[in-house]
Amino acid sequence: MSTYRLDKLFNPRSIAVVGASPRPGSLGLTFLRNLIAGGFEGELFPVNPHHVEVEGRPCFASLSGLPEAPDLIVVAVPPERVLGVIEEAGSVGVSAAIVATAGMGYGPNSLGDQVRLAARAHGLRVVGPNCIGVLAPRAKMNASFAAHSVRPGDLALVSQSGALAAGLVEWAAQRQVGFSAIVSLGDKVDVDFSDCLDFFSADSGTRAILLYIESIDNAQKFMSAARAAARVKPVVVIKAGRHAQGARAAATHTGALAGSDAVYDAAFRRAGLLRVLDLDQLFAAAETLGRQKPFPGSRLAVLTNGGGIGVLAVDRLVDLGGTLATLSEKTQNSLDAILPSTWSHANPIDIVGDADPARYAGALEALLADPENDAVLILNVPTAIAGASDVAAAVANVVRRDRARGYRQKPVFAAWIGEDPDSARVFEEARIPHYATEADAVRGFMQLVRYREAQDELMETPDNLPHDFEPDPEAARAVVDHVLAQNRRWLDPLEVNALLRAYDIPTAPVTLATTPEEAAEAARPIIAEGGTVAVKVLSPDIVHKSDIGGVKLDLTTEEAVKKAAADIFERAARLKPQAHVTGVTVQPMVRRAKARELIVGLADDPSFGPVVLFGRGGTAVEVINDKALALPPLDLKLANDLIARTRVSRRLKAYRDVPAADEGAIALTLVKLAQMAADLPEIRELDINPLLADHTGVVAVDARVAVAPETRKGSGHPRFAVRPYPKEWERHIKLRNGRSAFVRPVRPEDEEEFRRFFEKITPEDLRLRFFAPVRDFSHTFLVRLTQLDYARAIAFVAFDEETGEMMGAVRLHADANHETGEYGILLRSDLKGLGLGWELMRLMIEWAKVEGLQEIDGQVLRENSTMLDMCRSLGFSIRIDPDDPELRLVTLPIASIEEPEKLAQST
Repeated sequence: MSTYRLDKLFNPRSIAVVGASPRPGSLGLTFLRNLIAGGFEGELFPVNPHHVEVEGRPCFASLSGLPEAPDLIVVAVPPERVLGVIEEAGSVGVSAAIVATAGMGYGPNSLGDQVRLAARAHGLRVVGPNCIGVLAPRAKMNASFAAHSVRPGDLALVSQSGALAAGLVEWAAQRQVGFSAIVSLGDKVDVDFSDCLDFFSADSGTRAILLYIESIDNAQKFMSAARAAARVKPVVVIKAGRHAQGARAAATHTGALAGSDAVYDAAFRRAGLLRVLDLDQLFAAAETLGRQKPFPGSRLAVLTNGGGIGVLAVDRLVDLGGTLATLSEKTQNSLDAILPSTWSHANPIDIVGDADPARYAGALEALLADPENDAVLILNVPTAIAGASDVAAAVANVVRRDRARGYRQKPVFAAWIGEDPDSARVFEEARIPHYATEADAVRGFMQLVRYREAQDELMETPDNLPHDFEPDPEAARAVVDHVLAQNRRWLDPLEVNALLRAYDIPTAPVTLATTPEEAAEAARPIIAEGGTVAVKVLSPDIVHKSDIGGVKLDLTTEEAVKKAAADIFERAARLKPQAHVTGVTVQPMVRRAKARELIVGLADDPSFGPVVLFGRGGTAVEVINDKALALPPLDLKLANDLIARTRVSRRLKAYRDVPAADEGAIALTLVKLAQMAADLPEIRELDINPLLADHTGVVAVDARVAVAPETRKGSGHPRFAVRPYPKEWERHIKLRNGRSAFVRPVRPEDEEEFRRFFEKITPEDLRLRFFAPVRDFSHTFLVRLTQLDYARAIAFVAFDEETGEMMGAVRLHADANHETGEYGILLRSDLKGLGLGWELMRLMIEWAKVEGLQEIDGQVLRENSTMLDMCRSLGFSIRIDPDDPELRLVTLPIASIEEPEKLAQST
């Protein structure tokens, strides 16, 4: 379930309060009074077998005794009675329930779990238990025990903490900030963050979504919903418990560095969410998003009557990575004409302490007209010369006039030091974001900048992977299966070497020696070429080799190698007598004088599954703690973004006599590791430290890999939070003219392929597909076609196997409930009649069936007889669109069709 029946939760026609009571201070009475005080206009039923009336309203003994089944019930009864209430509610047809009761417990067979199962059996949606309720101001519904209601607005708050939700209600009441809804999720037995994200992202009355998160239970569901929501509106998140778990105990550096909060941060970044760190920042975000839409650009002009406060604002702007705007020559001249000669003549624009309302207004007019800035921050320090509220009124009038022009509407932020209440009212009426300090104002500005940047990043097209990257997953699979068959967790160095080679990751060769003499023989060719040798103990029972002196480095003669191997065998037998020693490994010492030591690896997070790590390597890697994480799958763009988030990225550039490292090779290594994680879900930890990088490329010097059996099943990678490219859906097909086509799921880098494809489509075929003439295939338009969330949508693209040209594509987008999907198909105009459309439709239907969709829908123009004929052949029903007689609605119930392969053969 996702958005199913949530409309009844946020806009019910009738509500029953189960547990309503006249007892002062009781939950039932508080809920009922808040609903009445909030002005709920639908039917309101108190339910309690022990009372005849509550608050002057007739009280019913049970839900089954009500004159009608309410859309929503509020449950405020003791824990042992909740399950019975939910079962009765489901049986009478209630759509949604808010369970305020605490103490229901967690996990299998708990009361909370029994409530979930009982509700699920009837399709009843449940918020809670252990929550303060739901406020939906547009529906005049305060189904909560918060102290106040909130005014209608366009912010949605979804909080796991009831206390925080109640606190934001109080804050909003004081600041007159409005909300489309406030939801306290509590224990989340049913309705969760993902459901709310899907609902509010589609809600036209919600402009931005605020999340307070303590934990995520279903990472795949959350990431899919969050990515979809962030593409259409700002989503701001605060995550509690950033330092609660700290670094986890792990056998690899990668595992230790991949702390829980770092993984959440990577997940939020991948989804395009704006993360804040504390309540002050969340309130600032609410202030900003409640009054100002996101805007392009990041250049800020600062207008102030106090030089010191202006400089502090600039300092904060630089701290947060913002850009201080320059002043155009025209603006300089305009300001010279209206300001005293002592003004700062630079940004920040200090208009001197005796500035009156007229001076503020004139300076602001000039800045709003200046194309060299993207936003203006106005600061005011109270003086006895000009009243703060008078200055605020002058600023508000200028902003109103600017908005009335309609073509620019440059954003304006304000910070009146001292929080003058009269000034605050002026700004609230003018919908100007205002803050208590210059730091809060700059932070609000930067939050919108970061959101805009995140949207731009989501729309960027990644580079193509090199054509010569062809991993050998079968060889890698053989290595992993061999280790698991022996009930081992750790791969030995020879197996690690084979695994890395299968994914074309450069690594020093490794040779196994079982005696000192074999070690000397293996070292001979290395020493003959002037190299030095490393000898290390090889034992599944000795994880940390250096603890027993099992590592010998910089050996330059065969005799030294032989002696080192003998010493390792002796020390292992003496210090670890129970250990099984396979032998020693012999490998060349890798020397690259100007290389940077890096760490790359894979870790396994209990919530989000595999994560990729990059950072500065070496023996002090955990002390330095210069790292960044990303959720796989990765492309080259995401890999380069991952690298750029570390301090060591600056050392990859050229400096003095050190040439720049090959960042392309580093990024490609990260992509290779992400692909390895997708192909081999059994990998639990992988650590390459150091990975040496210089201008010639990269080489893995030391690596460790741990594996475990994979028991979870599912489409794509069962533990990836973001579903990877579904390679299993690649196909080779034969067409009627004997030509062959390669059909595969769409990739983000296919943008140029689509652009060239559309050039070979006639205007008439484009009109039939898009229902209107299409002339401009913009980047934004093409991104929507090529960047898909494979958990919610699929697009299959056909390429001519001889020429490599794109021939056609079919796509299917599932709804938020993953029940129905809407399809679209387009073929190159010169390739009709070859059976390609049929093959693509068949493959799309096969995907829908595997994904568990119940129905495929589409719209077809009445005149598109070819498509309508194919739909009939495939089993679609066809009817006239009641809203447009020129359209036909086509529907295919998945359960009613034959196996797609049989369907293809029989037609």
